[in-house]
Amino acid sequence: MVEQMILASECDVANEVICAPADVKELFELPTIFYIGDIAITRTIILIFLAAFIVIALLYFGLRKGSVIPSKFQAVVESLVQFVRKDVAEDIIGPEGVRYAPYLTAMFLFLLVGNLFEITPLINFPITSRMAIPAFLAIVTWLIFVIVGFYKNGFSYFLDIVWPKSVPIGLRWLVGLIELFSVFLLRPLTLAVRLFANLVAGHLMLTLLLGSGAIFIWNFADAGAKSLVGVAWFAFGLGIYLFEIVVAVLQAYIFTLLSAVYIQSSVHPEH
Repeated sequence: MVEQMILASECDVANEVICAPADVKELFELPTIFYIGDIAITRTIILIFLAAFIVIALLYFGLRKGSVIPSKFQAVVESLVQFVRKDVAEDIIGPEGVRYAPYLTAMFLFLLVGNLFEITPLINFPITSRMAIPAFLAIVTWLIFVIVGFYKNGFSYFLDIVWPKSVPIGLRWLVGLIELFSVFLLRPLTLAVRLFANLVAGHLMLTLLLGSGAIFIWNFADAGAKSLVGVAWFAFGLGIYLFEIVVAVLQAYIFTLLSAVYIQSSVHPEH
C-alpha cells in the first residue's frame, strides 16, 4: 500500500498535509504485468484467480477427509460451510435452500477472501473495489432469482409484482410500478454498489492515511514538525485497518444474505 502511494505521485512533505496521487485510479491498478495475445493481464486479474484458487483449496483440503475427529482446519472450513448452509440458505429460503447452498457458499468464501486482500500484507488491494466483480455476482444472483421466479410461479410471478393483490386496489398501480422497478433494476444495482462502495472507501482511507503517514515519517528531515502529522495519520490508519477486517467479513455476509433473501422472494413470493 505504501509502495502504491510512493509510485502514484511525488509528495511535497513541506507543503502538503496528505499526499494524494494525481489520478485516483492509480490507487487501484498498476500497469499491465504481461500480455496473453491481446489480453492485458493486470494485478486485478491475477488476484481474482488467486482468490478463486484459495477458495477451491480451502474447500478441497478442508472437506476431503471428513474425519470423525476433525482437525482445527477441517473444523473451521466445515463451520463456514455449515454457517452458510444452515444460517443463510435454509433459514432464509427454507428447505429448498439446500440446492442454492453451493452457490451461496462459493460466493461468500470468494467475497470473503477477495475482501480480506485489502488488509493482506504485500497485496493490500480488495478485488471487490473493482465494480466489475460485485456487478457480475449481482447479475448472477439477479438471473437466478428471476429465472426461479418464473420457473416456480409462471407468468403470475410477474403479475404479482406489477399488480400486488394484498395492496388496496387504488394503490396497486403505484406499488406495482415501484416493485417492478425495485425487483428488476434496483436489486442488482444496490447489491453491487453497496459492496463496491464500502470496499473502495476503506481502501482509499487506508492508502491515504498509511501512505501519507509513512511518507511524512520517512521524510522527517524535510517535513520537520509536520512529521508529527504523519504519526497521527499512521496511527489513525492502523485503527481503520482493524476496522476494515470487520467490514470485509460483514460485507461478504451481507451480500450473501441479501442474495438468499432475493432468491427466497422468488421461491416463496407469497411471503
